[in-house]
Amino acid sequence: MGSGDARTRILDAAEELFAGGGYQATPTAVIARLARVPKGLVFHYFPRKIDVLVALVAERTLVEEGREVEAVPGDPAGTLSRLSRRLPLRASPAMRRILFREADTHGSVSERLGRLNGELIRRARFALELALPGTRGDAARLEVAAATFAAVLLYQENLCQLTGHQLDPDAVAELIAHSLA
Repeated sequence: MGSGDARTRILDAAEELFAGGGYQATPTAVIARLARVPKGLVFHYFPRKIDVLVALVAERTLVEEGREVEAVPGDPAGTLSRLSRRLPLRASPAMRRILFREADTHGSVSERLGRLNGELIRRARFALELALPGTRGDAARLEVAAATFAAVLLYQENLCQLTGHQLDPDAVAELIAHSLA
């Protein structure tokens, strides 16, 4: 296998282990063993263990900014439902768990999660403004509704992991739409 394959296997192993037990609880030797590479090769690609986490966050999470919002005037629930299907985060469920788990202790993770949250709130607020043209003057309520929607969407992966309950984004959209009526 080429060297690029080894680096990918290292990141794959780290993603699995960090999502399962956390960054602090994962020794570099265990990453190497799961990746089927010598421990020294891990340090060749990533001089410090934190560099593995930084690479994971940088390469395996993508916050897509500035995409169009599909809003239907008079249909805030449908508008939010469509937005939930176009969540601007491209990351595996494991990477989402890593983002939440490590955000409190690692600045680069916190920054990425903050950007995602801000982008989702911005889009939800904009979508609600388009779907409910008469409520533009009620910016505070729209901001709270958008922030609530973003929090539920971002946190649902962790909630499912902890409780086994999967939230229905359409039901959340309906609930938020009714609160704005």
